[in-house]
Amino acid sequence: MPLLASSRHEVGTRSYPWLVYVLAPLLALGLQSFVSLHFPSFDLIDLPLLVTIYYAITRREPVSATLVGALIGIAQDALTHRALGIFGIAKAIIGYMAASLGVRLDTDNPGTRLLLVFGFTIEQTAILWLLERRMLGQPFAWHWMHELFRAVVDALAGVILFALLDLTRRRE
Repeated sequence: MPLLASSRHEVGTRSYPWLVYVLAPLLALGLQSFVSLHFPSFDLIDLPLLVTIYYAITRREPVSATLVGALIGIAQDALTHRALGIFGIAKAIIGYMAASLGVRLDTDNPGTRLLLVFGFTIEQTAILWLLERRMLGQPFAWHWMHELFRAVVDALAGVILFALLDLTRRRE
């Protein structure tokens, strides 16, 4: 499979039932907050980030991906102890960048998806560090090995989640 898309037909947007657009982010937010309370190790997987990346790389529209990322991020902020808007800003940036890359890359390839999720997980942590540590002056511990492990776990979970969400795609 080629890594780069060779024609505009290959980079067309995907269509999903409207119910998937609503339920997937809500389920991701609900599972993230509920399961993380009872199983702290589940916090390694960032389901709202994975849903943001998935919709950004499949819709391939930077403006709508930015808005979806911001909405998912602000909803995640409301469920956490962080300052309101931190996840919203981070996920808006990730959504924009993922949609911009989705136009240029073959994002149906599992290897590409694995690398994208790995990179965006590290990038979100860097954005959160910048916002919290440098702009808000709050303590933010960054442990390289933990973040690399988290990025690997997110990337593997992302490939599986993306394959499941691909099953909901409308046939054209």
